[in-house]
This record gives sequence, structure tokens and C-alpha cells, in this order.
Amino acid sequence: MTQKPQIIFVPASKLTVAPTNVRKRTDPVADEELKALILAKGVIQNLVGLPVPRKKGEYLITAGGRRLKQVHALIAEGKFDADYTVPVLVLADKNDAVEISLIENVGRLNMTPAEECRAFQAIIEIEKKTPADVAKRFGVTERFVLGRLRLAGLADSIFEALADGEITLDVAKAYASISDMGRQAAVFEELGDGWSANNCGEIRRRLISGFYRGSDPKALLVGRDAYIAAGGRIDSDLFSDAANENWIDSELLERLADERMQAAADEIQAREGFAELRVVCHARVPYLDVMRLDEIEGEPVPLTQEEEDRQRAIEQELDAIAENADEDGYSDEEQQVIQTLEAEYDALNERPPVLTEDQKAASLAYLVIGQDGTPRLHEQFYAIPEPEPEADESEGDLSEDVEQDDEPVEEASSRSPISQRLADEMAIMKTELLRVHVASDPHFALDLGTFFMVDATISFRHDLPSDLRATAPCSRVPGFESDTPAAEQWEELKAGLDRSWTDSPDITDRYEAFCALDEDARASWLGWAIARTLHAVPTGGSGSAMLDHLGRKLGIKVEDWWRPTARRYFDRVSKNTILDHFQEVGGVELRNRYGASKKHDLSLSAEKLFGGQIIVEAAVKERALAWVPDAMRFHHDGEPAHAIDGDDDRLASDITDQGGTDEPDGLSEAA
Repeated sequence: MTQKPQIIFVPASKLTVAPTNVRKRTDPVADEELKALILAKGVIQNLVGLPVPRKKGEYLITAGGRRLKQVHALIAEGKFDADYTVPVLVLADKNDAVEISLIENVGRLNMTPAEECRAFQAIIEIEKKTPADVAKRFGVTERFVLGRLRLAGLADSIFEALADGEITLDVAKAYASISDMGRQAAVFEELGDGWSANNCGEIRRRLISGFYRGSDPKALLVGRDAYIAAGGRIDSDLFSDAANENWIDSELLERLADERMQAAADEIQAREGFAELRVVCHARVPYLDVMRLDEIEGEPVPLTQEEEDRQRAIEQELDAIAENADEDGYSDEEQQVIQTLEAEYDALNERPPVLTEDQKAASLAYLVIGQDGTPRLHEQFYAIPEPEPEADESEGDLSEDVEQDDEPVEEASSRSPISQRLADEMAIMKTELLRVHVASDPHFALDLGTFFMVDATISFRHDLPSDLRATAPCSRVPGFESDTPAAEQWEELKAGLDRSWTDSPDITDRYEAFCALDEDARASWLGWAIARTLHAVPTGGSGSAMLDHLGRKLGIKVEDWWRPTARRYFDRVSKNTILDHFQEVGGVELRNRYGASKKHDLSLSAEKLFGGQIIVEAAVKERALAWVPDAMRFHHDGEPAHAIDGDDDRLASDITDQGGTDEPDGLSEAA
């Protein structure tokens, strides 16, 4: 008859975790939670162990090792007595040890988030505990408890879906971002089983439709305290920071923001004296508001005596660095100093122009809200628009000065004025019709988009009803002029574009003339417009991987289009770098041959070698003509730095002296 296992209480000091315990990994956060529970309630569930042979009263714990470790930790921290006892189910058959350990760990079912919500809620309501008390008892943060309590306030339909596993915890958190259960339930029903039912971003967007976030420029302008003092309500989001809390009373916030902006406008207008200062309670001025206005350019600001002195000092510092540079070129530290000085010099010259008092008195300015909530003047100023002629208010009476024909003249009907808001709403609805039809005709859209992009670049007019642009990025190196074949090809391509459509001052005439071009001409304009938008990004920079991918996809052979010259490359790098390049294509022997050359002579020799203008062994010449610096290559993802296959000894054996050893540079020019 098998002996029934018994539960006995054993001092924790007599217990150790058995090697047969199946749990080998743990979680520090979960361990802290378990330790907090044991400290609060003790070891509720017994451990399972086997007697240690020849050591009376000691046991190996085969199930419950995590609990035992936390008890040991509490004893070490002095929170439990050294002789603290725990319940242990003692097994008689050691063959059962691994099986019971596995059953205990595999058979455990963790509480769901919904069950945790109800458990925390019950403890707080029944035991009159605070969220901080609950957090301490279970070894979690107070924020975690508050989050679970917020989930307990979900609409019933959403909470049931969470409890049944129909939605994830993240989706539940998205619904809990507001406390209005009615709105939660409405959005939950609205999304149903659609594609966005589990899209947390879409859920939050629909929940807060009509609300403002705490990070909105209007909210920052008004301020949280002022908004609450005026009766505004805030629905806090426990799952994000204060900047993302929901400000519910949008009309109140908008009114307060308008008042703040108007007060700021009055102060600025009294100080600056613009002919007109318009308030736009947004972060930018709508394009349609200024598309017909003429811009006013300010006057350049002359340098002060101190600024002129600083410019001369910068020039002297740059000259001193150039004079003291060694033959290997500038060091990294010197290059950094040069860049800093040049940037300071440019900043002194590139200050934005300002308006004179006379220009202010004739200009229209806009006051907008900065992203930080501060009222600021829009950077562009405009000429005051000419007033539109007043409509004839007569009811169709003919002037006595107008000679009438025999045929009766139809009286002109007067038009009732409409509000600006109604006009804007009707414009939106009218444009909706246009958008639907343009989107339904890709060929039409392609011609229209190409026209918008190139007309904005070519005509410099402000009558385009679209924000679509193909703006060329600013040069990374101001004033740099390239002399490469690609640069020459680009100018030829630009000169070959058909500009016959650009002459008319009327946009509709230009558009029709553009559409009348043949397909190849329109396609050339499209290619030019898209190509000019590409940024120059150094290797490894943000976006460089995409540029490399495009170059590979187009099959561009850089070596056919670009060769390193002294001006483009070799004069700009150190002597050791050039010698490294010699070694890449010609081995150690070629490097050593040029080791004693001066930097200037070495640059010229390198230009000849990599330009195929010298007589060398065919294999070396082939490698030299195929070589380009890493920064000019279209790299593959994860591709290592440029290298030539083969060892240095083999490369050295390919080089032959063909009458060039007596020359200072070791190379003889090709005939």
C-alpha cells in the first residue's frame, strides 16, 4: 500500500531547490510581485520536496522553487525570522518529483487582465485599501493598479470582450483612454468586426474626435490651469503622459485661445504698426488665404562694427590654419574647427531681412500659434490686397447714358451675399467632387500632378490651387559647383525640356498648353520634377539606404560616370588614404613605391592611375578604372567597406615596371 504524502512545516533554512525542478528561467519583475505577496500573506500554497539522504530534516524542493527563493530573500532582508517555516508536501517516491514539478508549472493558469481588474477593485472596495496599498501588496507599481482600475471602468460590452479574449489588452487600453462609457460603447459598436476594430490608433482617434490633446498648440497657449478655472474638463489618460490627456470642452478652449491671440495681436500691433494684423488661431496660415497676395521682401540688415570685426578675425584664423597645415592635409580636429568657423561666418551674412517702418505701415501680417503655444508672427509679410469693386446694387435699372438696342435687355439679377464660412464649406464640397473624379482617372491625375509640380517651379506665380510641389532641397555645401559628366548631362537634360507652354500669364492656358505636348515631352517634365527632389545624403545617413537601392535598381555604373580627380577627391584626403587606395588596386609594392612622394605629386599620380592615363599591367589598370570611393558607391544592405578580392602578394605580382621606374612618380604617361 502506497504511503500518502504528508504536509509538514519545515524551516526555510533546511530547504534547497532541487536540480530536478523544471523551472529554469524566471522574471525579475514577477519575482518582486511574488515576494510582495509572500510578505503580505505568507506562503499560501505548499512546496513539494524530497528528503535529503543522510541529512535528517533537510529537503530538496522539486516544486515551488520560486516561492522558496523569495522566502530566502525575505529572511536575508530581515523581514522574516531566520527560523521561518513553510509548508512542504513530502514525497515518498523520488520518481514522482519531476512529474509533479512539471504538472504544477504547466497546469498553472494566470489571471487575465479582466480578472485582475475585478480583483483590485474588490480589494479597494471591500477592504477599504488605497491603490498604493494594493500595489505594495502585489509588488507592482501604483500606476499598474490605476491602469487596471481604469479598465474596470470600461463599458460592459468592451469589458466582456476583454474577459472573453475577443480583444487584446492594448485594444482595451485604447478604449480606456477616455472615461465616457457611452462614447466607448458607441465606437466599439461602430467599428464592429471591421479592419480597424483592433487598430488602437484608429480607436483613439474616433474616441477623441472633437477633443483637444494637452500637447495641442491651443492647449499650450491657454494653459491647463486657465482652462480648468474657466470650467474646462479633462479626461486623463493613464496609459500616456499628461501631454496626451483629452481636453473635452473644445468650444471653451477655442474661445479662450481666440481671446489670448487677440490680446497678443493688440499688443504686437501697437508695438509694430502694421497696416493690418490678422489672427489665425492655428500653427500655420492656410495656403488659400495667401495664394493671391504679393509677398513683401524685407531690407537686409547691415553688419555692426563688432560683427565686421568678427568676420575679419574668422578670416585670419582660417588663413592661419591653412598656412600651418602639413603636407598630409588637415587633421580631423582642424577640419572641425574650419567647419565651425565657416558656419559662424555664414551665419553673420545670412540673417533674415527685416521690414522698414514704411514697409510695416503698408503690409499685412499674420499672427499664428507656435508649436510651443506661443503667439508668433508668420515669417512672411504681404502687400495689402486691393479692395474688390463693390457690386452694383441696382435692381437692373439701365443707366440713361447707355444706348439701348432694339432688342430688350435682360435685367441683371442681384445676388444675395453669403457668409465667409458658407463660402468655405461650399468650396470644400465643390473640391470633393473634383477630387473623386481626378482620383478615378490616373492618366488625368498624372498630367495634372506633373503640371502642378513644374509650373510652381517654372512660373513662380501664386495661382496654383494645390500644395503639390517638387521643390529641390537646399545644397549640403552652399556654393558648390560640380564638374562631373552627370552635372553636365543634367544641364543638357534641363535645356532640352519643351518650354513652349510656359509663356501665358493665365494658369488655365498654361495647363492646356502643357497637356497639348506630346507624351514624351510631358514624361520628360515629370522625370525632371521628381529627380530634382532627391536629397544628397552621405553614406549611412537617414535615407541613404533608399538612394543606394534606387541606384542599384537603375543599374548605375558609377565608374562609367565619375572618376576621382585631384580636385574632386585626392586633394581632399590624407596622404595615407591615397596610399591605401594604391594598395587596394596594386598591392603593397605599389604603395611602397609612392610612400616617399609629396602630397601634391601623389594626388596628381593618383588622378592619372585611376583615370587610366598611365601604362600599367592590364589587371591593375582594370581594377583602377573600376575603383570608386565607398562614399560614391551604391551599397547593398549590410555590405562591408570596399575591398578588392585577392591578397597583397598576388596583386603585387601583377605590377610590372614598363620604363617607369626612373620617373619620380614611378608611372609613365600613356601615349
